Amino acid sequence: MKRIFYILLLSPIISFAQTYTLKELTTGKNTSMRGLSVLSNSVAWVSGSNGQIGKTLDGGKTWQWTQPKGYEKLDFRDIEAFDDLKAIVVNAGSPAYILSTVDGGKSWTEVYKNTDSLIFLDGMSFWNQQQGIIFGDPINNKMQLLKTVDGGLTWQDISKNLNKNLAKGEAGFAASGTTIRTLPDGKVWIASGGTVSNIYYSANFGKTWKSYAIPILQGKNSTGPFSAAFYNSKLGLVVGGDYLKDKENSNNVLMTTNGGKTWKKPLKPVLGYRSAVEYFNDKICFATGSSGTDYSTDGGNTWTNISTQNFNALQKAKNGDLILLTGNRGNIYQLLMQ
Repeated sequence: MKRIFYILLLSPIISFAQTYTLKELTTGKNTSMRGLSVLSNSVAWVSGSNGQIGKTLDGGKTWQWTQPKGYEKLDFRDIEAFDDLKAIVVNAGSPAYILSTVDGGKSWTEVYKNTDSLIFLDGMSFWNQQQGIIFGDPINNKMQLLKTVDGGLTWQDISKNLNKNLAKGEAGFAASGTTIRTLPDGKVWIASGGTVSNIYYSANFGKTWKSYAIPILQGKNSTGPFSAAFYNSKLGLVVGGDYLKDKENSNNVLMTTNGGKTWKKPLKPVLGYRSAVEYFNDKICFATGSSGTDYSTDGGNTWTNISTQNFNALQKAKNGDLILLTGNRGNIYQLLMQ
């Protein structure tokens, strides 16, 4: 009788085992995409080099492309979309631009410009429809911080709110727009890398900040955390490594259970360098980068490789279960869970 009971307990686990595969949606566009904003199972936006911005309204089956006039040479490293009509993009490099559209990408308005030769914006995240934040590499040892309270129409420099000077060679990575993460209640985390790796944390919409060390691979300008994800105020992940040695995985993924104050290594790491990490739920997580894609079913403690194909960014729909990956040469793929 006990033997039958054990079989009954085990059978649901076996029947619900999932497989993870990648499905090509589109490729061949002359752009390397690092900006990704997935809103629902239908609507998603992407952005990349050569001024390219794409949008789908049918879950990735078809894509509409645009190049904002006058900005065709920019590398749009991050995009934040609010619906099928409104989106904001930010480029990497100098001059730095922030553009906004409210008509689905038909026209774009320049809402910010910075011509400082040292300006380099790395990523953007929004707490809600009105309040958002952008961070950039340090100027005079100060991390650059911009904040909006009107949905991205105007941006204010709040760099002075972060009192700590960054170390020499410490900066951000604009690899997927995800070294900055927010939660709706005003929390924000920013991960830095290079010679030193830290997590900068604010609980009050960027007014005051704390910093904690991240013991990930670091010490060179090609090393550090290239992406962070927080499931809630406690559970978080960072991934990265050395993008010049993208198959090495000695210390390129870490977990936190206290909001970034302390970090620990997983039992089994991702396969190599990773530039994006994302929670599907509190247990299932995904990470991707130039040397492949991995998944975890235990909150990031053990990872299994899905593919060795090159990608830059990965994101789950804010309202839905659509998961998209973007890469070079216009590659957009869907991650399927079956």
